[in-house]
Amino acid sequence: MTVIKAERPADADQAAVAATAAVEQVEGEIRAFVRRDVSFRRRQQEGGDAAVDNINSVLERVSGASVVEIERVMTELASVRDMLRNEGERVQREISGYASLSQAAMTSMKIIGDSLTQWKSQSPQAAQRRD
Repeated sequence: MTVIKAERPADADQAAVAATAAVEQVEGEIRAFVRRDVSFRRRQQEGGDAAVDNINSVLERVSGASVVEIERVMTELASVRDMLRNEGERVQREISGYASLSQAAMTSMKIIGDSLTQWKSQSPQAAQRRD
């Protein structure tokens, strides 16, 4: 009898780990970019005149919208990552359930097959005894 084990394929695990690492790397790079951008603007503000201050305030407003958008995208990516993890776990549970059901069906078929074999082998003997 063949035994089916429900195991998560190593490739799926590696893909999930790689995807998580990629998302985390992108998040880190975005955070580093935002930090560099903000610190650069602060240094510019320290030694400028009124025109430079005006330009800086405009840039801050424009970059503020970009930072908000970047943070929104990062939040969305994190939610997609969580959803993918949850779906991976759900698929794993489904596969395990299918493997258990398949194993039970195979066991039942083996029992039925053995019972039929015994029944057939006993039938001719029973017929000979009656004669």
